[in-house]
Amino acid sequence: MSGHSKWATIKHAKGIADAKRGKLFTKFIKEISIAARMGGGDPDSNPRLRTAILKARASNMPKDNIERAIKKGTGEDGGSNYEEMVYEGYAPGGVAVLVEVLTDNKNRAAADVRNIFNKNGGNLGTTGSVSRMFSRKGTITYDAEKVSEDEVMEVALDAGADDVENEDGIITVTTSQEAFAGVMEALQAKGFESLSGEVGMVPEAYQPVDKDTAAKVQKMIDKLEDNDDVQNVYTTVEYPEDFVPEE
Repeated sequence: MSGHSKWATIKHAKGIADAKRGKLFTKFIKEISIAARMGGGDPDSNPRLRTAILKARASNMPKDNIERAIKKGTGEDGGSNYEEMVYEGYAPGGVAVLVEVLTDNKNRAAADVRNIFNKNGGNLGTTGSVSRMFSRKGTITYDAEKVSEDEVMEVALDAGADDVENEDGIITVTTSQEAFAGVMEALQAKGFESLSGEVGMVPEAYQPVDKDTAAKVQKMIDKLEDNDDVQNVYTTVEYPEDFVPEE
């Protein structure tokens, strides 16, 4: 994980434990449900479900919630049918934005995402317009005050991680998409309590912005992340060192 968006990484990691936990769990439930619906309820034979469960566990989601989400997906417990969509575009300052959506209403989601882009100085692009600027990688984060960096590094690298960094008290383990599950399971087996764990889109390069633009970009990101249909938001923003987001 690059230090280019240092505070955003820390905000994301530590934000797992804050008041947004309920909204986060809702996103995990959707993700697990659609994975189970597409590939069955057995994580051993469904890699996508396995990864979704590991991601939920990394943020300490209760086992009962995970099991209910699987049942929803396989039709044992009712529930909505979700569809996946990806929107690509730009935020102020030419910052590339990828928005992953899981929704039971495509028209509503499309209108909402377009509206957020338009009202916050951004613009939607065509499919493929910014996705080439990202690659899919696994990241797992830890609070350096609660776990040993040396122990995390030893276990993670032995299990196939690409890199381990400690920046401003957050230890970030980076893996390939394929190695994520094995590394995550090896770290969990050691009892390390993670802040977050996910396979997501990591920028190949970052777009630096000034303080005023940074505030506009962050406002747009916050609006997108607050939308119930939006699952993940990835950007190429590089915040100024002295930028502090509004709470």
